[in-house]
Amino acid sequence: MTAFLLQYLPIVIFLGVAVAIGLVFMVGALVVAPSAPDAEKLSAYECGFPAFEDSRMKFDVRFYLVSILFIIFDLEVAFLFPWAVTLMKMPHGAQIFAFTSMMVFLADLTLGYVYVWKKGALEWE
Repeated sequence: MTAFLLQYLPIVIFLGVAVAIGLVFMVGALVVAPSAPDAEKLSAYECGFPAFEDSRMKFDVRFYLVSILFIIFDLEVAFLFPWAVTLMKMPHGAQIFAFTSMMVFLADLTLGYVYVWKKGALEWE
């Protein structure tokens, strides 16, 4: 049984060292960090001027729509580069299938963007 438990000794040592290093960093931060920050450092900072409204105010749905569109098209570009790199390494039949699949994907995204644009969801008032 002790030979079996000795196999876990490196894991226990690793966890012990990790906990010790974490505690050293936390205690070091408490010792070194300033203990009496001034009012300027404790004040809310937003774009160079104090906040003038409640932080729980509701945002317009268009804000979220534009942010989601940005994420979608950003991910689209992130997928295009590895796809383009691996496309030429594929056999000819797979190249045609991969190219067609990507064009359908891009057409679907484009149609969605045109739909949102035509609905006027991107217009700011």
